[in-house]
Amino acid sequence: MKPFVTVGLDGTPESLSAALWAAQEAHARGVPLRLMHAWVLLAPEGGEHPVENDQNYWPKRIVAEAGRVIAERFPDLPLHEDLVAEEPVEALLEAAGESEPLVLGSRDMAPMASYFLGDIGLHVLARSEGPTVLVRAREDSTPFAEDGEVTVGLSLHGPCDALIEYAFDTAARRGVTLRAVHGRNLPPSAYTRVGIDPYMAEELTKRAQRDLTEALRSWGEKFGDVPVTEIVRMESPARAVVRDAAETGLLVVGRRTPRHALSPRIGHVLSAAIHHAPCPVAVVPHE
Repeated sequence: MKPFVTVGLDGTPESLSAALWAAQEAHARGVPLRLMHAWVLLAPEGGEHPVENDQNYWPKRIVAEAGRVIAERFPDLPLHEDLVAEEPVEALLEAAGESEPLVLGSRDMAPMASYFLGDIGLHVLARSEGPTVLVRAREDSTPFAEDGEVTVGLSLHGPCDALIEYAFDTAARRGVTLRAVHGRNLPPSAYTRVGIDPYMAEELTKRAQRDLTEALRSWGEKFGDVPVTEIVRMESPARAVVRDAAETGLLVVGRRTPRHALSPRIGHVLSAAIHHAPCPVAVVPHE
């Protein structure tokens, strides 16, 4: 267990929503919350400066305002204010390696029901060594519901222990069901002139179900108190994951490391999840 939950702040409504989610997570984990703002032009601290001459006035105000809102709701939660004189991406990447998790805001593009993730967030997600949670902006400061199920999207193309462990651990701490979702496209041979071959589709579905059950077997034994629902959909993995996130309290998806030099920064399943899932999304790097 890492000693901090860290939230990156930039003064936007979405970063304040992320701070509230991070505070709730830190409170549940029993660890301090670090409120971090990174700006490469931060001036060295020391001495007293009139407000109008304080180059760090706005960064200080961003962090202080988030701290005030959080303290009203979580008065006993230890808060650490951290102004970092670095480029935001590098500062957040360092924080991700020291935190579990790092939390960032993601803008809700209503009425499209999509997120907008800026370049900083994309760079952090593509290179982070630790779990990163994306939280969309909210119009109020009511608590985030933690009684919703945790959903994890699994590709089954290789080992993903870190991803599965994070999902099981989160569901165990919240006392909720874990929904394990696997999407698999039917091969061209499953299609005929009149549609899908039902026998082949059934056999492929059974094979996918066996693969999913086997991938979860040892983790289900380790986290014996966590109810698990296994869901296989013979469709695009991206569509399957987003479809099952509709009633979820947290969607957990993975990002493989290391990536090939010419591969995209994030895959299409992860891209669909972070831009279209209607709930907080935890991105877990794994081999």
